[in-house]
Amino acid sequence: TRVGTIQWTQSAADQVLSFVDPEIVEGHHSLAHKGDEDSAKVLQSTQINTWYAEQFAYLISRLKAIPEGDGEGSVFDNTVILWTNEQAKGNNHSRASMPYVLAGSAGGYFNTGRYLNFEDEVGHNQLMVSLLHAMDIDANSFGNPDFGTGPLPGLTA
Repeated sequence: TRVGTIQWTQSAADQVLSFVDPEIVEGHHSLAHKGDEDSAKVLQSTQINTWYAEQFAYLISRLKAIPEGDGEGSVFDNTVILWTNEQAKGNNHSRASMPYVLAGSAGGYFNTGRYLNFEDEVGHNQLMVSLLHAMDIDANSFGNPDFGTGPLPGLTA
């Protein structure tokens, strides 16, 4: 199993992404901490997050363009990508309703094309166990088992 990681910056890095919009003169980390009442800063943070989503979509399109196997499929067909952030909401460090995006089926292991909403009590640990299982790694826990064990239900085909 091949595994790769892309991390744009460290979490507290305060990169100014003015190439997204010249009006952005403040670092992304600082922008993420602005209150909801600062609509201009929230818009700039949203523009930055949109740019990240575009890069994610670009990665997927490039993987789809690489043939693999008998020529019927692509590298993407045999890939699973986890896209996430370490906070659900940066301005208060909330992890409630944390969004995670899985793209790709890992060779048909995951059932794709759906939005699933799990209770806030479900930690990411079970999602990580599901990813381990997709790679044929027999494990029942990831990280601290107090936050959940076993795979996340409803992900597999």
